Amino acid sequence: MQIKSSSYKDSGVDIKKADQFISQIKPLAKATYRPEVLAGLGGFGALFHIDFQKYKDPVIVSSTDGVGTKLKIAFMANRHDTIGLDLVAMSVNDILTLGAEPLFFLDYFATANLELSQATQVVKGISEGCKISNCSLIGGETAEMPGIYHKGEYDLAGFAVGVVERNKVIDGSAIKVGHKLVGLSSSGLHSNGYSLVRKIFFEQLKLKPTDTVKELKGKVSDILLAPTIIYVPLILPLLKRFSIHGMVHVTGGGLTENIPRVIPKGLAVQIKKGSWEIPPIFSFLQSKGKIKETEMLSTFNCGIGFILIVPDNEAQDVVSTLNNLKQKASVIGEVISKKGEDVVYKS
Repeated sequence: MQIKSSSYKDSGVDIKKADQFISQIKPLAKATYRPEVLAGLGGFGALFHIDFQKYKDPVIVSSTDGVGTKLKIAFMANRHDTIGLDLVAMSVNDILTLGAEPLFFLDYFATANLELSQATQVVKGISEGCKISNCSLIGGETAEMPGIYHKGEYDLAGFAVGVVERNKVIDGSAIKVGHKLVGLSSSGLHSNGYSLVRKIFFEQLKLKPTDTVKELKGKVSDILLAPTIIYVPLILPLLKRFSIHGMVHVTGGGLTENIPRVIPKGLAVQIKKGSWEIPPIFSFLQSKGKIKETEMLSTFNCGIGFILIVPDNEAQDVVSTLNNLKQKASVIGEVISKKGEDVVYKS
C-alpha cells in the first residue's frame, strides 16, 4: 500500500491562511498605535518605549482576562464584531481600578481552523476597544488547534499593561467610614454570568438568538451581545480632579464579591436599594430563572459596571460630572464600620 504524502495543511493547519490573516489585521493594529510603539505585529516580540522622564516613580500594572461563555452567544448568532470590545474592556477596566493608564494590549486567539472573516471581525472589535482606551494593540498570537476546539468556535484571552505613578496608586488604603460609593451604570450583563444566562434563555425558555423578547424590547442576540463599557476615558480625567480612594470593576462575583476586594479590614459597605436604575435584563433573568436576590448580587453587576469610592463632600460633583459626560451615575451607598457582612444591601 502506497502512503500518500502529508502536509501540515492536511492536518487542519493552514499557515498561508494565517499569514493572510496577519496582513489583514496589521492596519487594524496600526490604527491603535501610540507614539511609544517602536515595533508591533510581525516580529517575535513587540517594542514599546516608556518615557521614564515623564514619570518620577512609575509602576507597571498588568492584567489578563477572557470573555467567558459569552463567546457561545457569538457562535450561536454568528456575530463577532463586539466580542473584541469585551476582551479589551475586561483587562483595561481592571488595571484602571489601580489608577493606571493603559499603554498596550496583546490578544490570544485560538481556534480549530482559522476563518478569515470571523477572526478579522473579532480583531476589529479589539482594535476599536484599544482606540477607546488609547491603548496600543501591539501583538498577539493566533493558534489553529484542530482537535482541541469545535469547528467554527474559538477562544480569546487578552493582556493589558499600563502605568501609574507609585504615589498615585489607588489601593483602597485611604478609604474611611462615611466615604460614598458612586456607581456607574453598565450596558447590561457585560461579560459575566453567561453560563446561567444561557441556561435560562436557551435551555429553560428555548429561545433563539434571532427571537425578539417583548419584555426586553429587543432581539436576544442584541441584548446578550451588548459590549462591556470601557470606563478608561471617563475615569482617567476624574483622577486629576477628585479624591478617588477606591475603584471597583464589577465583574465575576457581582457586587457582593468585588467590592470587598478594595475595602480595608474593619470596614464594610452599605448599598441602598433603589438608588440606581436596574436594567430590565436583570429583572427578566431573576423572574424567569427564579433567582434569589443574594444570588443575583453575587453573580451579576445588576446595572452597575464600575464603582468609585470618594469623600462625601465630592460625591455629588463626581456624579454630576459623569452625567454631563452622558454616563449614568448615582450615589449607591457608603462605607460603614464592619459589624457582620462585607456588603449590606437594604432600603
